[in-house]
Amino acid sequence: MKLRSIIVDDSAMQRMAISQMVNNHPSLVLVSEYSNAIEANNGIKNNEIDLIFLDVEMPIITGFDFLESMDNTPQVILITGKPDYALKAFEYDVTDYLYKPISQSRFDAAIKRAVGKYEQIYRINEEEEFIFVKSNLRQRKIVLNDIKWIEALGDYIKLVTNEGNVVVLSTMKAFEQKLPKDKFLRVHKSYIVNLEKIEKFNSRTIEVEGSQVPLSRNKKTELEEALENN
Repeated sequence: MKLRSIIVDDSAMQRMAISQMVNNHPSLVLVSEYSNAIEANNGIKNNEIDLIFLDVEMPIITGFDFLESMDNTPQVILITGKPDYALKAFEYDVTDYLYKPISQSRFDAAIKRAVGKYEQIYRINEEEEFIFVKSNLRQRKIVLNDIKWIEALGDYIKLVTNEGNVVVLSTMKAFEQKLPKDKFLRVHKSYIVNLEKIEKFNSRTIEVEGSQVPLSRNKKTELEEALENN
């Protein structure tokens, strides 16, 4: 498991220093780096990000401005040269706060905290696999086996579960990455189904616990293989 990370810092030298630490850490993977908050905001919309290394003192849009503008914030490690921001930082529920220049031991401690927090949010119980999703501004626990299918709704997705429907701000691609590939399959550009809930299918539709879901023609063979291996 590696946390997908980005760096947001207007200093090229500072970005280089942090990217080197990220690339050398076994629990991190660097997705991208940005010199300002506007670019970063666009990048986050197009990628599934777990952790942001965020400089506080940036021109035009500061790190704190950036945090306030985000709807669904990944974990954040703030980076600054000024210790007087520390109290304000924790008002934003950041994971950690690093002073420049960043020591390796302090960096490692921050990552350990971020990994622990990630595991707490997405931890998998051996008997009952579940994930947390943000719906109506709060985190909701969803048991994976309760999901019948997932349906695209513009900028949102709808999880159809035994307990009712849950609407989440996410792309299908980003959510698909969170699901175990042996249990869920994208069967159509707008639908992901729980393989265990499928009752029957033909070349056009799948019956999932009495309801019909469309099946893309090019996904039929993949579905047959997935069901054979399930």
